[in-house]
Amino acid sequence: MLSQTPETGYHYNVMRRAIELIDAAGPGLSLNDLATQMGMSPAHFQRLFSQWAGVSPKRYQQYLTLDHAKTLLRDNMTTLDVSHQVGLSGNGRLHDLFIRWEAMSPGEYARAGDGLNIFWGWFDSPFDQALVMGTSKGLCGLAFAAETGPEAAFQDMFSRWPKAKFTEDPIMLRPLVDAAFTQKGETALHMIGAPFQIKVWEALLHIPSGHVTTYSEIAGSIGKPKAVRAVGTAVGRNPVSWLIPCHRALRKSGALGGYHWGLPVKRALLAYESARAEAESNAA
Repeated sequence: MLSQTPETGYHYNVMRRAIELIDAAGPGLSLNDLATQMGMSPAHFQRLFSQWAGVSPKRYQQYLTLDHAKTLLRDNMTTLDVSHQVGLSGNGRLHDLFIRWEAMSPGEYARAGDGLNIFWGWFDSPFDQALVMGTSKGLCGLAFAAETGPEAAFQDMFSRWPKAKFTEDPIMLRPLVDAAFTQKGETALHMIGAPFQIKVWEALLHIPSGHVTTYSEIAGSIGKPKAVRAVGTAVGRNPVSWLIPCHRALRKSGALGGYHWGLPVKRALLAYESARAEAESNAA
């Protein structure tokens, strides 16, 4: 089911180790000490993160701290009702990637995937290996296995549409996956969920890369201001990680909240997007 190369997940695993060391030592950990504890020279550490994240390791270290979510909430908070008022469509944008989406009808969803052909495959991603699923209409699943393990991720995704026909076909998915992970071109999403879930996932598509919002903001934007807990559940059931950016939803306090594929992955995603946003801003 799963093939692995020595390079698979290298950047993510380096970054995850950095998170652990930063959490243990606190903000006073110097760049040289961090590189040494990770078994790298400072120069190699510099090259690695500059290539992957677009910013220096010292700057990237700040994005990996536990307080980074609070900083994002203070400085890069997106108010979703304003986004709707200014005419944002359902098309999301992740840097140079344009996202088209189509939602399954409630009747189709109620049939638990009966009559649906779903193709799947494992792919390398910036955040370790990813299980990707898709239909003829677009990607319908993207799971990160770094924290859960591949078998658990595999069973989790398959259980969501138990009556569908599943076929391993990474070649069919490759163009959509390449666009998604290189963040260039266009990819399509086939959003398979209950009507309430679809509304929540559509709201998530309005959060720009490098920005965040809160669960209560999402609840208000879909006309259900008191349904914050239900919104949190729907966010957690998002089947298309990263592209439907559930990692950009935080608690009002600035706490990360939960993340279905593991909080280290959520922190990595937020840090990566913040770094990329800074790099693009500096290049402009």
